[in-house]
Amino acid sequence: MAMVLDAFASYVQDMLAEMAKEEVHMLLGVGDEIDKMDVKLGDLKNFLADADRKNITEVSVQEWVAQLKRIMYEAADILDLCQLKAMERGPSTIDVGCFNPLLFCLRNPHHAHVIGSRIKVLNKKLDSIYERIGPLKLINLSSFEDRRSKEQASHSGNPRRETGGEFNRSGLVGEKIEEDTRKLVEIMLTEKESNNNIMVVAIVGVGGIGKTTLAQKIFNDENINSNFDKTIWLSINQDFDKVELLKTIITLSGGVHGGETALAVLQPILTATLKGKKLLLVLDDVWSHRAWGDVLETLVSNVVARGSRVLVTTRDERVARGMKAELPYHHVDKLEEEDAWSLLKKQIVSSETDVSEIDMLKDIGLQIVAKCDGLPLALKVMGGLLCQKDNQHHDWKMVLDDSIWSVSGMPEELNHAVYLSYEDLPSCIKQCFLWYSLLPKSGTFLRDDIIGMWISEGFLHGPSDNLEELGIKYYKELIQRNLIEPDSKYIDQLFCNMHDVVRSFAQFVARDEALAAHSETNIVSKLSAQKFLRLSLESKALESKGLGWSSLQAQNTLRTLISVGYTMRKPGASLVNYFPCLRTLHVESAHVMLVESLHKFKHLRYLSLDQSDICRLPESIGKMKFLQHISLRGCQQFVELPHSIVKLGQLRYLNLHETSISAIPRGFCVLTNLRKVNGFPAWVDGDWCSLEELGSLSRLRYLEIQGLENVTASSLATKAKLVEKAHLTNLCLTCGSKFGDVFPEEESQRIKNVFDELCPPPNLSFLAIEGYFGRWHPRWMMSSSDVPLKSLRILMVEDLAWCTELPDGLCQLPCLEFLQIYHAPAIKRVGHEFLLSYHGQNPYPSQAVVSFLRLHTMKLMRMVEWEEWKWEDQMQAFPSLKELILFECKLSCLPPGLASHARALNVLSLQQVEGLISVENITSLIELQVIENFDLERITNLPRLQKLTVTHCPKLKVLEGVPALQRLMLEDDDMETLPEYMGSINPRRLELYCILSLLASMAMAQSSPEWDKFSHIEHVKVYAREGDKPRKWYVLYTANPYNLEANINNHSFMSRGTLTSFEDAQRFESLFKMMKKTFSYICSLVMGPSMEDMNSYTFVDGRVLSLKDRVAIALRRLQSSEPTESIASSVGVNESIILLVTERFIEAMWEQADHHLRWPDSSEMDKIKSKFDKIHNMHNCCGVICTTHIPFGPNCHHDKNDSI
Repeated sequence: MAMVLDAFASYVQDMLAEMAKEEVHMLLGVGDEIDKMDVKLGDLKNFLADADRKNITEVSVQEWVAQLKRIMYEAADILDLCQLKAMERGPSTIDVGCFNPLLFCLRNPHHAHVIGSRIKVLNKKLDSIYERIGPLKLINLSSFEDRRSKEQASHSGNPRRETGGEFNRSGLVGEKIEEDTRKLVEIMLTEKESNNNIMVVAIVGVGGIGKTTLAQKIFNDENINSNFDKTIWLSINQDFDKVELLKTIITLSGGVHGGETALAVLQPILTATLKGKKLLLVLDDVWSHRAWGDVLETLVSNVVARGSRVLVTTRDERVARGMKAELPYHHVDKLEEEDAWSLLKKQIVSSETDVSEIDMLKDIGLQIVAKCDGLPLALKVMGGLLCQKDNQHHDWKMVLDDSIWSVSGMPEELNHAVYLSYEDLPSCIKQCFLWYSLLPKSGTFLRDDIIGMWISEGFLHGPSDNLEELGIKYYKELIQRNLIEPDSKYIDQLFCNMHDVVRSFAQFVARDEALAAHSETNIVSKLSAQKFLRLSLESKALESKGLGWSSLQAQNTLRTLISVGYTMRKPGASLVNYFPCLRTLHVESAHVMLVESLHKFKHLRYLSLDQSDICRLPESIGKMKFLQHISLRGCQQFVELPHSIVKLGQLRYLNLHETSISAIPRGFCVLTNLRKVNGFPAWVDGDWCSLEELGSLSRLRYLEIQGLENVTASSLATKAKLVEKAHLTNLCLTCGSKFGDVFPEEESQRIKNVFDELCPPPNLSFLAIEGYFGRWHPRWMMSSSDVPLKSLRILMVEDLAWCTELPDGLCQLPCLEFLQIYHAPAIKRVGHEFLLSYHGQNPYPSQAVVSFLRLHTMKLMRMVEWEEWKWEDQMQAFPSLKELILFECKLSCLPPGLASHARALNVLSLQQVEGLISVENITSLIELQVIENFDLERITNLPRLQKLTVTHCPKLKVLEGVPALQRLMLEDDDMETLPEYMGSINPRRLELYCILSLLASMAMAQSSPEWDKFSHIEHVKVYAREGDKPRKWYVLYTANPYNLEANINNHSFMSRGTLTSFEDAQRFESLFKMMKKTFSYICSLVMGPSMEDMNSYTFVDGRVLSLKDRVAIALRRLQSSEPTESIASSVGVNESIILLVTERFIEAMWEQADHHLRWPDSSEMDKIKSKFDKIHNMHNCCGVICTTHIPFGPNCHHDKNDSI
């Protein structure tokens, strides 16, 4: 992490220059030492880039870098203490970026003497460090700008990676790569209206994810080869040479370059070779768009035939953007678990005899697969290691525990895949990337939390006002380079994951100063052997491994401590003694006992105690002059802020979200350095309202106000001056309910007046409103000639209790991209006013008005009374809408305008839409989810539909007009047979979740009555649940080549049965005292446990008792007074079998049916009410009791015995 050293070295040099300018060295008496230190630091900076590169693999350089780091960190601590002394005597709001701590030394000779002495010691250490440069053979890179060319000239550890268009088919697994290939081939063969002859298509993903393999698959596709005159594959690396690039493409296109080296000669040769040709050019592993833009684009685009294509693979989205690739870029996904296991097996299996041995190791194999996190390259490397081991559980376990990317070194393949991405990062972002790998996976670290930690560590340099913006820039660049991956469950990339292989690499690189103690078994030994600067702990399980606080006592150099779920039991004073240099402290989901001594952490900038049991902060927190970030998110016992918080002049971030705080101290307004405040409580005390404390906080960028129901007058809200906050981009306004379900008219009007005065500033980008109980929307959300929210991108509204319409001003917002309404029970109709501003009047009659011009995602959820959506064909709206989600409403049909105008709509999700009968004629739709739509009967005419999910839609009988369907997922616990429509559709892949009896029937293959409905599908996966295991039982089928694998395969056990084969339903019910449907349900309950001994019980003639036979015998014995020997004789089974079967039945019922013995909780009760209302028209059903009373024993009485 030489970039940290460079930053600190520059900082110290600036300090020394100021000392010389002010002649401070005369006061300290160390003039010569200061001059020497200045020179040494300047010289050392020239070697830091080379040291950073060699630090990854060379032990001697690692030691040198570690020593130099410690010196720089000590220098930073000296500056901190000097500045702290000045702060204690000066204004608390002094700006760190402007304050020069050394001026204070002039007026404090004793303190200056201490500083001077410590500088002397540092200088001696620098002498020793500098003397070792020669033996280490470090290269003097005088500037970072030209470092890459010099490094590449001397780089021997990572040879140039060359790829070609040929590919190894044995490395292909799963249907996903087939789907991706078809999708991209279709895109590349589709003509688009454009003035350009050539279109660029981009494949983006982290190193090793399979971008090249997918490109090779496309390159070799028959349709591709038959549609292009020339197909050329070029492997582009970081150090590409323009001349060599031109010579290579000339040769591959069939031309002759004659050894020429002048660009002016080579360029005409290339254009002549490609002129008039329809070209497919694959550019693999591109690191800079210059390879295309500066060298090839003009030459190729001007001469090739129309319809030519460029396919580029890259790790960096900015490369795709620079090459003007078509949107959206194709991101390669990680392998699913089963596909990953198949790929791992392919690397190991050498003969048919190996297959059964390796399948026996699937449990440990899936753990190895999880370690590789679906990354194909990692799976191949792991497979290579396992090939060298015996197929024994113990050997595989050793490979799992001794990770290939451990401190012992990384294999070349992974080194190359991830190292190149790391090496290409700007030095200022490398430290942020390495630091990200410390975050425990079980914690929730949002973007602003991470940026706050970067600031506290000193990773972000620049003007104090712009640090958060700089942090967002770095964060986005890590995303664009695919080093971190946004989680789709969070909007606006607020939360990201880091791929396990990338995380392991980063932890390896930072191993000399950081330890992520998450799952390792030798943590205690590592802590005793080395001092770290950053430590990350995860879960209470660490205590069981012997990691107590005593193990941390030696870590007195820690600057960052992150703990998730690890209980801090020691008194705070001890912790201060342990970690005197701590700058970042994050404790989450734990019992905390360090409150009283917090102020003794003199260097602390970042304090987060999220989801802990802390109830207060000490009054002494006001002494923590450096504190910039306080987060108490989810601390539900926290009730009060100390008054001394107003002394924290450097505070930039305060998070009180989901705490129990109801008020803030007066004088809060002096914290003008605040950029983000979550959970600010609106509170009125006499004529004072807490909102007026917000008036002077002009630097706020993010603000969440809660408790707005407490504001008694709109004039109090005016004092918050929201509309004047020029930097405010994110705003959340929240009301709680103090009136129950009924809001008096005057209260409804009052809250509207309050919200009217909370009008956001014009530059607002994100707005969330929760719990608003006005009957009319705030005026700034309604249609008007002036657009008050002209920059708004994201709008989320939750619990809109009394408004009967959606706001009519949204359609005219020019930047709105995301709209979510959640729980608006009073809305029954969405009319034309939602789509047309000025209440349906077009202000520009000569122009066609298009509403919601940029909206790409709309979620309308729990609008439980919504029955009508008016959107006619002539009303143009939602031209950019890509995803629409409707959840829990009464919309009986989709509006015509949706099919006519939402031509970009790719994803539609319909869940619990009561009364909806059909989904049809949406020609752009690619993915459709229909979940618990109990009235849905038809899905028709969706010509581009590729993925369909149907969950609990019992009336769906028609599925047709879906020629492009690739994946179908069906889930229905009551499905006894496959739907009839299965025989008339032809998806490539079927995934079915059903009851065990249907799965068992399908396992019979050609003998199954379901065979004709699924045999034509290329890949079928069928799963049935047992207990909490949704995939306990499975059938895996492939059509070509034929293969059927199942863990349930006894046909006789799953047969119809001998003892229950009655055509007459009345005779069946007379014998068993229940309907056949009830009997089948009982069979489904005991089926799982019965599988364990399915062949154990037979008739006297040797035939195996089927499941239904066993249930029939048990029920007959349990409810009949007939002697056992008589039953045995009548059914042809030995008496001992009767007894054993009955005993096994009772055990299975007790094990599987215990969920019938408890009353549902409130959430389950609501679901039951809703379901019975929809299915049975029972509007006020509060629960259903369904029992089958079975007496135990031959002579039992119904009122004296237990029953099931």
